[in-house]
Amino acid sequence: MRISSYQRELRNEVRRLIHDPVLLGIVLVVFGLLAVFIVLPLVKVVQFSLWPGGQFNPKYFLNFFRKSYYWRPLINSMIVGSLVSLFGTIVAFIFAYGITRTDIPGKGIFRLIAMMPIVSPPFLIALAAILLLGHHGVVTEALHLNWDIYGLPGLVLTETLAYFPIAFMILEGVLSKIDPAIEEAALDMGASKLRTFLTVTLPLAIPGIASAMLLVFIRSLEDFGNPVVIQGNFQVLTVAAYHAVTGMYNMPLGATLAIFMLIPTLMIFVVQKYYVARRSYVTVTGKPSGVGLKSTEPHVKYPIFGLMILLSGVIILLYGVVLFGSFTKIWGIDHTLTLKNYQYVFSVGGQYVLDTIEIALIATPIGGILSMIIAYLVVRKRFLGRGLMEFVSMLNFAVPGVVVGIGYILAFNTPPLRLTGTALIIILVFIFRRMPVGIRDGIAQLQQIDPSIEEASSSLGAGFFRTFTRVTLPLVAPAFLSGLVYIFVRCMTAISAVVFVVSASWQLLTVALLYEVDQANLSAAAAYGYVIIAIVLAAIVLMRFVVEKLFQKGFSPIARE
Repeated sequence: MRISSYQRELRNEVRRLIHDPVLLGIVLVVFGLLAVFIVLPLVKVVQFSLWPGGQFNPKYFLNFFRKSYYWRPLINSMIVGSLVSLFGTIVAFIFAYGITRTDIPGKGIFRLIAMMPIVSPPFLIALAAILLLGHHGVVTEALHLNWDIYGLPGLVLTETLAYFPIAFMILEGVLSKIDPAIEEAALDMGASKLRTFLTVTLPLAIPGIASAMLLVFIRSLEDFGNPVVIQGNFQVLTVAAYHAVTGMYNMPLGATLAIFMLIPTLMIFVVQKYYVARRSYVTVTGKPSGVGLKSTEPHVKYPIFGLMILLSGVIILLYGVVLFGSFTKIWGIDHTLTLKNYQYVFSVGGQYVLDTIEIALIATPIGGILSMIIAYLVVRKRFLGRGLMEFVSMLNFAVPGVVVGIGYILAFNTPPLRLTGTALIIILVFIFRRMPVGIRDGIAQLQQIDPSIEEASSSLGAGFFRTFTRVTLPLVAPAFLSGLVYIFVRCMTAISAVVFVVSASWQLLTVALLYEVDQANLSAAAAYGYVIIAIVLAAIVLMRFVVEKLFQKGFSPIARE
């Protein structure tokens, strides 16, 4: 019987695992962790939706289609997601094009402003919108408006400003890497700058634009913080699922709503990962890329510059009003300046500060190292199930936080893995929810490093762990730092998943902030927001310093090329 090349390769991969017990052990441990902390919670969500009480009963699925109370939030979520992905990508493209393709001044400042929403809780922008345009907002009362920000307009505005940085980071990279020789060729053939942009630059950027739109759509669809603060009567699916679990105590209904939230996000994730992200319209030329043509014409440069100033002004205004609100006694009633809100945060909320920092300091290094190990296995090792490991480890990038939170409650609420009420369940949520970004950065970094460097270490007798810690990890230090920063920032600013697993013993700053907003104590909420921002900024500076000192080789040219 003839053996196909696929079967032969399969046997070779199995043989490699058998003859390398260290690799086999690591692969089994990683698969075990992924199965328990990523797959199991998702299985439990499906189980509780279709098998409530242990018996198959699809009534919640059927009710979803029969009652508008259930399906209307999904339609609303799709509407918001579509609008946010469109407007967010437009705003991101304006910033990215202005920074990479024009000679406007102050590019560093614009880039810093565009990244501001990354280091704060996303729903801090919703709080700012309420301070300005809420029932007792400055603008509302000053102009005696009968209209307020709650509902669809507020959701689209706040989520657009909260999530456009995701699209900006993608588009800045795409536009900066377009080969200028292609655009120069179009100009040499007599095409105008506008025609060159429409027929050359824009088509080359289409894969990046599509990827940015899809990722912003996913982030909008899974957003919990902004809707719970500012949705008004325009209910979306994340808040409906949250109310089903915490308000109605109907776990099967919450699980069913979570599934209908999961289906579109997974579909978009698969499309983005296996179709859009792999499309490229780049041609290979002999000219260096990375420095695109700069638009110097006044009719191009100044309108973009003006839009960037306007958008930056809106962002600064929103964060400025939150900062001012954090120093007022009672927002909307008594604007006397005071430090009592910060005293309140560090007295009443002092334990929340300590709990949040402690959990973040534990989750960050574990998540960062685990991300690098998985990235190393996927890129450097050949073994049976490598593609499956990559897919499962990246899965939580698409799974909405509300689904993860409900899944963890269902999966870890009974023996032998009863973790509810402990700090460990919060730490595990952060690790496995946030490590996909570190894995993605690690894979990209490792693919740029010649494997012969690690092979030389192995040939000199160094084992797997020594090679990984002494050679590989320093070389991927930039990606490692990126993963650490991302995990820590999200530990400090995330709300959607952890709101289900916090307890009286372990609370987080974002949950405390949300509580103050719910109690209409907006000044205290603003103070919580800026305490979070201060901790995040200080931690980023400290982590960069520590990683550079520990892995100085990782920041050498060899690691970046």
